[in-house]
Amino acid sequence: MERLTTEFWVGAYLRRLQNEGVPAFVNAKGDRTAGAVMVKLSTLDGRAQVFQRTVSGDGGRMWSVFFEGDDAAADASLSRQRQIDPDLWIIEIEDKKARHLLDTPGLDR
Repeated sequence: MERLTTEFWVGAYLRRLQNEGVPAFVNAKGDRTAGAVMVKLSTLDGRAQVFQRTVSGDGGRMWSVFFEGDDAAADASLSRQRQIDPDLWIIEIEDKKARHLLDTPGLDR
């Protein structure tokens, strides 16, 4: 089975969020074909979570929390990650209800 390009997946993810009324935007574009993606969820109260793709014990892929804490510290952490990996995509979600939809079927890639 062929994998989706990162650019295609990001576009589909943003549309899915938009359909649910969840504000989101791309903070940084990485490699269009195979760049990694990190998702920052800001709950607009000064707090944030950053999610990254990881491999589970059974070899499957899943989203896990990379960072949780102060919003500004989340931005600093993402900036450091972007310096390490310039191909990294960063998506930011701003939602008081803390909706990220990453656990929704069909968003795995």
